[in-house]
Amino acid sequence: MQNARNYLTPDALAMLQTIHKLGSFAAAARELGLVPSALTYRVRQIEDALDVLLFDRSSRQAKLTEAGHELLREGNRLLEEIDAIANRVRRVATGWEPQLTIAVDTMIARAPIMELCESFLSQNPPTRIRLREETLAGTQEALTSGQADLAIGITHATSLPQGIAYAPLGEMMFVYAVAPHHILASAPEPLSDETIQQHRAIAIADTVQRGTAQTQGLLAGQDVLTVPSLNAKLDAQLRGLGGGNLPLPIAQPYFETGRLVRKAITRDPRTVVFSYAWRKGKNASVGRALQWWLQQLESTKTRQALMQAHRGNLT
Repeated sequence: MQNARNYLTPDALAMLQTIHKLGSFAAAARELGLVPSALTYRVRQIEDALDVLLFDRSSRQAKLTEAGHELLREGNRLLEEIDAIANRVRRVATGWEPQLTIAVDTMIARAPIMELCESFLSQNPPTRIRLREETLAGTQEALTSGQADLAIGITHATSLPQGIAYAPLGEMMFVYAVAPHHILASAPEPLSDETIQQHRAIAIADTVQRGTAQTQGLLAGQDVLTVPSLNAKLDAQLRGLGGGNLPLPIAQPYFETGRLVRKAITRDPRTVVFSYAWRKGKNASVGRALQWWLQQLESTKTRQALMQAHRGNLT
């Protein structure tokens, strides 16, 4: 059997589409500027290569067999994909990146991120967006290791290597919280480290792959339930599986409804400074997709939403 790849070309698929649309080989030959015998020969070559019949020869009209219908269905999809690739290549040549990968720390509000994606994609850009959820040192590592082009929510911007720029995103206060049925909910305040250490903490796993993983708010010898995300941490604390520090914008709605209890502790409340950072291209240039995201992040309103608009986004 002949190699089908040599015959299933875009021109051949377009030819089959024309035959099916016009309903006869003769009409298709006129449309394509071919003699009928040449058109028939080309169809025979495709059929021989696939070892199937594409058209029912018992009919005067050019009726597709089941195999022919399947080929045209898949052929139409392939032709559309080829057109899409050609359009993407032309637009990428104008400075758009084929893909932009954004690492988003688990502490950053998701609704504003999705709204930014919606606004970006509404322009029908040739750039595909890939979001990664990261935690603690993993957010920065995704950027410095080349796995991400933009990181939103890094906490140690001053330690970034050359070739990476950064800008401030905002501050977030963390407060200690437990479920109302947790034993610490009724404990005298402020809670000391000794008291907290006797009870399980809920911690989020650092997604860093290389280097030292970070921990926040854990005490030596304390029992720990480690979970993969902020959603999981919140869920665990709502269930009374342990206590721990939560960002105030995230915990506040649950304080208001009584599903969590805020507890004063002897340590001062921890405030974390977040930044966003990006990889610069050669000669400090960046692609058009990254330029768009950086322009949005220059907005004070956008940065505030990323840091504070958690209400209603979690379990």
